[in-house]
Amino acid sequence: MKVKALISEERVTLPEIREELLRIEASRLESGKEMSYELKKSIEHVNHLAKISSEASRELVSVLLGMEKMKPDIAYRIANLMPVNRDELRAVYAKERFTLTPEELDSILDLVSSKR
Repeated sequence: MKVKALISEERVTLPEIREELLRIEASRLESGKEMSYELKKSIEHVNHLAKISSEASRELVSVLLGMEKMKPDIAYRIANLMPVNRDELRAVYAKERFTLTPEELDSILDLVSSKR
């Protein structure tokens, strides 16, 4: 499939993608249409990776964006990956030119664990 034009662009989290794909799946099943291989695999993939609800992920992103040293890309990455320890969180920040203090890392991990 070729994309001819980009209509709009918006950042979304994996749980939000899961909701949209499940909505598409339900409409396809309701209308009797067959689902493509790619759609089936996409649904399987997001079901496996999405760990929280879309509301909780959106709320986590908004709280993270309020923090110092937080960029939108990083906030969405954290909401998608839901890191459980400092090493996983440091991997998210690996390409940044700054490092976070242990207290900052712990505060982010506390936010993530509260949304699980």
